[in-house]
Amino acid sequence: MALNFVEKIDNAVKIKNILISVSDKTGLDTFIPRLLTINPDVTIYSTGGTYSKLKEIMGTRGSGTLLQVSEYTGQPEMQGGLVKTLDFKIYLGLLSETYNPAHQDDLKRVQGVNIDMVIVNLYPFAETIAKADSTAEMARANIDIGGPCMIRASAKNYLRVASVTNPEDYPLILKEMEEHQGMLSFERRLELAKKAFDHTANYDTHISKYFAKLAAEKVKEIYNFLK
Repeated sequence: MALNFVEKIDNAVKIKNILISVSDKTGLDTFIPRLLTINPDVTIYSTGGTYSKLKEIMGTRGSGTLLQVSEYTGQPEMQGGLVKTLDFKIYLGLLSETYNPAHQDDLKRVQGVNIDMVIVNLYPFAETIAKADSTAEMARANIDIGGPCMIRASAKNYLRVASVTNPEDYPLILKEMEEHQGMLSFERRLELAKKAFDHTANYDTHISKYFAKLAAEKVKEIYNFLK
C-alpha cells in the first residue's frame, strides 16, 4: 500500500474539536474557562473521571459543548474503563488530513469530525511502582493503552493536530490562541509533537525497565494471582 505524502498544510489551525482524557487534572479549572472564552463554539469530547471533572468546571456552559466519547462513537466503555477511546471514528478524526478528499469522505461516512487537539496524559505507572506497597498487579493495571495511542496519532498528525501532554503548556497554548483568534501555529504543533513523543518514550521506558527487573518472586506472584 502506498503511503500518504502530504503536499499542502495550513500554518494556523482553528481549534474547534478537542479530546480530553487525563490522569493529571492539574490546571483544567483555569484552562477550560479561558478556552471557552477564546472559542465559545468549541466542542469537547471526554471520558470517565475527566468528563466528570469537566462537567463540574463547565457547569451550564457544558450543555451542548461537552460530550462523552461514548456518545460520539456510539460504543459504551468496557467494564473498568479498559476500552474507551480505541475506536475507528476517533482515529479517523485524529489522522485525517485536511486536503485529502478521501479522508474527509471517510469522516462524512461515519458522521465524524476532525479532532484538532488532544489533551492526554497517562496512568501514573512510575508513581505506582514507586510505592512501598506496590504489587505486580497494580503495575499491570497502570499500563495505559488508549492514551499512548491517542498521543502518538495526534503527534504524528502535527500537520493539523495539537498533541498536549503536559499541563505546564496550557498557558502558552492559551496565550497563542488568544492572540490568533483561537488558532495554533505549525511551529507550536510541531513543538508539542516533540514533547508528546518524549512523553510516550519515557513512559514505555519505565514499563520496560520494570519488567526487566521482575525477579522470580514477582513472576510467582503474578502466576498465583492469575491461576
